[in-house]
Amino acid sequence: MGPLLLVLLGGVALGAGWLAMHRLGPRVRVGRILASTPVVSVAEAKAAATAGHHRYVGVKGRIDSEQDFEDAAHRPLVLRRTRFEARQGRGWRVFEDQKELVPFEVREGLDSIAVDGEVLENGLVVVPRESVGVAGDLGERAPADLPASTPVRVIVEQLSAIDHALVLGVPAVAGGGALTLTAGLGRPLVLTNLEQPEALRLLGGGRRALGIVAGILLAGGAIAVAAGATWAVIEALT
Repeated sequence: MGPLLLVLLGGVALGAGWLAMHRLGPRVRVGRILASTPVVSVAEAKAAATAGHHRYVGVKGRIDSEQDFEDAAHRPLVLRRTRFEARQGRGWRVFEDQKELVPFEVREGLDSIAVDGEVLENGLVVVPRESVGVAGDLGERAPADLPASTPVRVIVEQLSAIDHALVLGVPAVAGGGALTLTAGLGRPLVLTNLEQPEALRLLGGGRRALGIVAGILLAGGAIAVAAGATWAVIEALT
């Protein structure tokens, strides 16, 4: 085996690893962030924001809001995201995505810091509620070009004002001088009301094996490319 073949095999492995990671979706990155971000007190996060120190950290505390709204079971909510999806091939296509949100904060003892819920997307990690049916069940809510027999599902993710949560983000001074946790430094805002092991299992979605394979392919491909390039340089110098 020559150095060029080794580089080519490494490139193939890198490509296969990238495709496997792509199949896992952005949630796998959220899992890595959740597993590796240091957790500090709310007081420390506020001090960092006031001092202008841009750090990506996590804080723990109780969700609190003065403007919560009720769900059907009269639970006080601060956020509810409802997605309507239609079956498309082997996957699902979102055709309606609604977010209901009020200002809220995370409180630890007497300290609290606001959470920038407007930027919370894939970083919301809560147990979803799912209903499955067909497009005909939705009546006029279904897109006009969607056949009535198409499988559809409704996924609801919500956060209560009485939940305890872990929030990951960059403490910053927002408009009006409010101290806020938001996305930044190339990372999304992440929030979960689950314990970390449970949140990581939910993010894995039963696809841990694929994640392991992707990691092996990416690592092996990078090693093969580096080894092949080194081999080629040594041959050129001798």
